[in-house]
Amino acid sequence: MVGNWHRMLMLCLGLLGLPSADAPAEESRPVAEPAEHVFGASGGVELKAYVFSSPLQKGSEHRPGIVVFHGGGWATGEPAWAFSRARHFAELGMVAVAVQYRLSDQKSITPVEAMSDARAAIRWIRSEARSLGVDPKRIAAYGWSAGAHLAASAAMFDDAPAAAPFSAAPNALILVSPAVSVASDTWFQRLLGDRGNARDFSPDEHVRQGLPPTLILQGSSDTVTPLPGVRRFCDRLRTAKNECELHVYDGFGHLFTPAGIADDGVPQPDPATASDALAQADRFLRSLGFMDKK
Repeated sequence: MVGNWHRMLMLCLGLLGLPSADAPAEESRPVAEPAEHVFGASGGVELKAYVFSSPLQKGSEHRPGIVVFHGGGWATGEPAWAFSRARHFAELGMVAVAVQYRLSDQKSITPVEAMSDARAAIRWIRSEARSLGVDPKRIAAYGWSAGAHLAASAAMFDDAPAAAPFSAAPNALILVSPAVSVASDTWFQRLLGDRGNARDFSPDEHVRQGLPPTLILQGSSDTVTPLPGVRRFCDRLRTAKNECELHVYDGFGHLFTPAGIADDGVPQPDPATASDALAQADRFLRSLGFMDKK
């Protein structure tokens, strides 16, 4: 992976701006504006979770949940970038949560804090499962680029004591152009500063048995999160007897930007490819019982 995350000031706006038209209209449910919650605070900063759900889900029924982590190189972005994806999953019957996490300031806040916030968000969803209408045993995590690093890290680096009432580990992972191999990434190491070695926070270096089923959606010519590191991560998951499904889109770079177009700046996703990737995510969730079968 190249160390150019800081140039992605508008990361994923094109990807998230695509219409959520993968499901037939009769399958979708009406979704209101998100309910805003505060799930944590640090250094005087309130961390917010934006919950999307269908009014038809109210009552005693607990639906599968999905938490969505935006990308942005751990240094830029906001939960609103994830609203389109969250709304899509809510329209298909899930409770979807777009969360805020602390962004690196290259001083006191590092990706370590973002990882901690991602874990805190998932624990909060489980702790509030009853009021949110979420099944705490069916919570998926969806992330792209740096957000995919946070999703995978929540599964691998759960720092809760053994007696903690709520786990931060998702029950399924959907990772798009994921930053899962950061051991040699100079930008990630720069953001870490003196907090440690990048290898200590690289998901592909910490694979073990018992991790959640994982779907990875990746371009073959990605220069930001290159395919070899992503493939190694998936291979190691399988070797450790975990489920990993890797879909490689030939001729596309980071976030499905067509080959021949620089993919390390503002993404320019191919609409048909991005739409297929979202359909693959829906199929994966259905296969795990997180969505109703068609």
